[in-house]
Amino acid sequence: MLTIILLAICGPMALSLLATAVVRAVARRRGFIDRPGGHKQHDRPVALGGGVAIMLAVCLPLLAAGMVPALVARNGAPGWLPAMMQTHHEGIADKLPTLLAVLAGALVLHVVGLIDDLRPMGAGSKFVAQFAVALALVAGFDVRLLEFLPAPASIGLTVLWVVLITNAFNFLDNMDGLSAGVAGIAAAIFAASSLVAGQLFVPLVALVLVGALLGFLPFNFSPASIFMGDSGSMVVGYLLSVLTILTTFYDPRHDLQPFGVLVPLVVLAVPLYDVASVCWHRFRAGQSVFKGDRRHFSHRLTRRGMSVPAAVLTIYLATATTAMSALILPRSDWPVACVVLAQCMFVVLIIAVLEHAGD
Repeated sequence: MLTIILLAICGPMALSLLATAVVRAVARRRGFIDRPGGHKQHDRPVALGGGVAIMLAVCLPLLAAGMVPALVARNGAPGWLPAMMQTHHEGIADKLPTLLAVLAGALVLHVVGLIDDLRPMGAGSKFVAQFAVALALVAGFDVRLLEFLPAPASIGLTVLWVVLITNAFNFLDNMDGLSAGVAGIAAAIFAASSLVAGQLFVPLVALVLVGALLGFLPFNFSPASIFMGDSGSMVVGYLLSVLTILTTFYDPRHDLQPFGVLVPLVVLAVPLYDVASVCWHRFRAGQSVFKGDRRHFSHRLTRRGMSVPAAVLTIYLATATTAMSALILPRSDWPVACVVLAQCMFVVLIIAVLEHAGD
């Protein structure tokens, strides 16, 4: 199992490192850059297109991992496959249509993001694309949250969840290394949680995403030499939302308790707080909630004297604090679950105090 985990992380990480270096060079040569000004934090032109590298580093390994079991499923697993892959190769092959659907949705959002990076689009156009992708995935492939609810309610909530998380990480991409690092932490926790539940497909997807983000971060951490842009942040948020839907958090057969369904909210508490806080501040100011500004938690930390790396690391730690405790929720009784949820609320309250100190 350790071999599979290392391959799932290291292969995409190496591909991402190479792809990001190439994309950065091409972007600089073609003038595909983000210039400073307005609400933007950086003070010099920075290459765009990092989302292309992330997309390649996610899609190519996943397509290879999905196609091989599908091709050999009819004749049985070959001896050169790792033992766990031999055991589950038929199940992985059965997941190929879902994988292709998820990656197709990611590709649509990636293209929309690239267009927006080249020539900014209105928020309405991006919303239409996000809702269309989410609805196609949910209705066409039965990828749903809370399946015990009536189908219309379950489908509606799932579509809203996908769009919310997609935009949360798009909003979070406001400082060097922030969105990629927080997404990497969340993906790692979802991989661990789904492994504990006995799954293989979901942790493989999550670990591939972790590897792709780890390969991108050296170029994106402060001072960033390339940005992922909307073509990356929307894809990352979308993939994380899908991982939360596909992960089994509650299953009495595996001793997974109902509190497990709260894992996504606890793991993503910090990004969700940030998007809620920013939208509230913009609404109070009479501005569009989709108009970029410097009202994010990260910006408030730097205005209080933190450097950009220190602010980003602070948010990493806050995310890791809530996320790691979420791992025990699926096997918790109600007193333990209450403690975990209280800790999550306290972390968010600390963020709120830091954000508004001195206002």
